[in-house]
Amino acid sequence: MKTKALALVGGLMAATALAAAPAKADVKIGLLGGVSGPIAAMAPAMIDAAQLAFAQVNEQGGILAGEKLVGVVGDSACSPQGGTDAATKAVNIEGVVAVVGPHCSGAVLAAAGSVTVPAGIAMVTPSGTSPEISGLDDKDTVFRTVPSDDYQGRALARTLKEQGYAKVAVAYLNNDYGTGLANAFKAEFEAQGGEVAGFAAHEADKASYRSNLADLSSGGADTLVIFDYGDGTGLTILRQALENGFFEKFVGGDGMKSDALFKELGSDNLTTFVASSPVGEKSDALDVFNEAFKAAGGDPDAIFVNTSYDAAFLLALAVEKAGGDKAGVAAALREVSNGEGEAILPGEWAKAKALIAEGKAIDYKGAAGDHNFDANGDVPGTYALFKIEGDAFTVVSEMK
Repeated sequence: MKTKALALVGGLMAATALAAAPAKADVKIGLLGGVSGPIAAMAPAMIDAAQLAFAQVNEQGGILAGEKLVGVVGDSACSPQGGTDAATKAVNIEGVVAVVGPHCSGAVLAAAGSVTVPAGIAMVTPSGTSPEISGLDDKDTVFRTVPSDDYQGRALARTLKEQGYAKVAVAYLNNDYGTGLANAFKAEFEAQGGEVAGFAAHEADKASYRSNLADLSSGGADTLVIFDYGDGTGLTILRQALENGFFEKFVGGDGMKSDALFKELGSDNLTTFVASSPVGEKSDALDVFNEAFKAAGGDPDAIFVNTSYDAAFLLALAVEKAGGDKAGVAAALREVSNGEGEAILPGEWAKAKALIAEGKAIDYKGAAGDHNFDANGDVPGTYALFKIEGDAFTVVSEMK
C-alpha cells in the first residue's frame, strides 16, 4: 500500500508539473479579404500568397519563442460593413496581433476607423488604394504595400495621353475606390490636354446600365474608361457597352484586370481593352517570390499577390521585432523596412530572426518593391498597362 501511495503521489506531482507548463499559444494575424463580393475571384490568390509567408515562418523555426504563426481568414466582403464585422471578430474574438487587409478601400476605412485604430492594432492592406486612406487619423497604425490611386490614376492618364487617347468618357463605381481613382485620373488627363467628355458615377449591381452608357457616349468620346471591378458591375458595364456599340475602345483600372473578362466575354471581343495594374519592380526579391509562389501552386502573375505576400511577411518581421507586443508592431514595421540594415529577401525568415535576436538592423526588400513607408504609411509603386491576349493579360507598356 505504501509503495502504491508513493507512486500515486509521484504521478500527481508529475501531472501538476506538466499542467504548470502550458502549451505555447499560436500567434495569430488576421487575413481580411474580399472572399465574397466584387473581387471574389481575386481574393483566393491574395490570401494564398499571405499564407505562403506564414508557412515559411513556421518552416524556419516559427515566430518569437518557436510559436506557430497562424493566418486567421475573415471575409470583409469588399464592403464597409463586412470590413468592420470581419475586423471585430479578428481583433476581439480571435485575438490577432495585426491584420493583413482588408482588400478593398471602403472596408479598410471602416475597419480602421471602427476597430483596429481604437484597438491599437497594426493594419497593412495589400490592395486598398483609395487616396482617403492616406488621410486617416490612424495613430500611425495603417499602412499599405500598394500605392495610392492618386498615383495610379495620374500615371494612367499620362500613359493614355502619350498613346494618343485624346477624348474619353469615365464611368466609375460610387465608392471610395472608384471615386478616388476617377478624380485623380480626370485631374491629370485634363492637365495633360485631354478631354473628359463624360464623367459619371454609378451604383453597383443594377441589371442595366444602358441609359448610363448612352449618356456617357453622347459627348462623342470613342473610349470608355471604367473604374470598377471586373468580377462585378464593371463586367456588366463592359458587356452592355460592347453589345450596344456605345464605344470602340475600353480602359480599366486595376479592379478591371480580372480573368472574368475574357472568360465571360471572350478575348476576341476585347482586342481594344487595356487595364492598368501594379507590378513588382524587377529585382532579386521579386524573382525569389515568384519561384516560391509558383512552387506552392500559385500564379505569380495574379493581381496583388506580391503585395499580399509582402504585407504578411512584413507583419511577421514586425511582430518578431516587437517581441509579440501588439502595441509595438506598428512602430516595428517602420524599423524593419526603412532602407537601413542588412537586406532581407522574401522567405529569409531564419536569417531575419537571428539578426533581430542579435539586435541588428534589418531592411526587408519586398517582392513588390522597397516598402519604405512615408509619413502616411504609403509606398511608391510601379504600374504597367496590360492587354488581353488569348486567356492572359500581357504587358503593353510601363506607366510613369
